[in-house]
Amino acid sequence: MEVFRLVSVVHVFLIKDGQVLLLRRKNTGHHDGEYGLPAGKLEGGEPLHTAAIREVREECGAVIAPADLTLIGTMHLRTSGDERVDFFFRAEQWSGVIHNMEPDKCDEVSWFPVDALPENIIPFVQEAWNTFRDGVWYAAHGWN
Repeated sequence: MEVFRLVSVVHVFLIKDGQVLLLRRKNTGHHDGEYGLPAGKLEGGEPLHTAAIREVREECGAVIAPADLTLIGTMHLRTSGDERVDFFFRAEQWSGVIHNMEPDKCDEVSWFPVDALPENIIPFVQEAWNTFRDGVWYAAHGWN
């Protein structure tokens, strides 16, 4: 019997002055043209918070201290036949200048009011924001 393994992705809500940073995806083959968070797959042997800090630095140039990163929830996702468990963090302090570090995968980095996210946001990101800001730690997306 083959061991079942899940991929995990870390996502970070960077919040400043009542706004959240979103990145519009392009050329990825996954939710292109939609806004998502700085995010990426967990690498083997890497703690969640380390992966979240690494992905934010790689994608938008922000440097987050571990003490400034808060885990706000998890989501069991099922999309296009894939299944994974994602972890969502929040940070309100960082250093560095926010800019597009991956122009080959992202064509826009923008701030949006937390209560007026764009219509073309990745659906599970919107669901995560709605769920976790209300203090719910777990959500499922894509299950019937």
